[in-house]
Parts: sequence; C-alpha cells; structure tokens
Amino acid sequence: MTFQQVLETVGGTVIVKGSRWDVQEIQHVMACSLMSDVLVTEEDDILLVTSLASDQTARTADMVGACGIVLMNDKTPQAELVALCRELDLPLMTSSLPAFECCWQLGNRLNGPATPKS
Repeated sequence: MTFQQVLETVGGTVIVKGSRWDVQEIQHVMACSLMSDVLVTEEDDILLVTSLASDQTARTADMVGACGIVLMNDKTPQAELVALCRELDLPLMTSSLPAFECCWQLGNRLNGPATPKS
C-alpha cells in the first residue's frame, strides 16, 4: 500500500509529505496511542496510526523505523510534531475517522476485504 492509497482510504489530509511519499511501500499498520507499546514491534515498514499528536509520536516512529504516521479522530498535530516529522522526513497525515473505522478501512485496503468463515 502506498501513502497515496492510505490518504484516499482514510479521507486524510497531508501535513508532511516526505521524500519517500511516492516510493514507500507500507507492509503493516499499527494502531496504538501508548508509545511504549509501539516500541516492542518487530515489523518493518509500518504505518503508525494514533491519536497522540505530540512529538513523542515522531520520536517513537523514528525509533521503530515506521515509515509514516496517521493521526486519527481529527486530531490536530502539535507544532513540535510537524517540525520533527519534517526534520525526520517522516510523512504525517490526519484523518477524521475514529480508531476502529480507520483501522478497518486500512486493513481492508492492505489485506483485502474480510470474508466470513463458514
């Protein structure tokens, strides 16, 4: 999944585009607002979906090698977060979707629609 596909899927707004916007492939989505929980991930190329709008989010994303951030629930990023994302060349976007809807839409886009088990 690309950042443009994420943007379309969550009806987002780009805050920081970053230089890898057109080439980065997102392999995993992680939704979490406790940054200590994010630190234990072992996945690569993750998109961090969170409602934490402080610079702590960018610092954590950088530490785990996340490729971008989506702020859900119509959160407005703090100026420090925007500045740090620019400095780290980390794409940042916002979405008005609530957590469940945001994750559901991204999961469907990444893995295809869920099918009921028989």
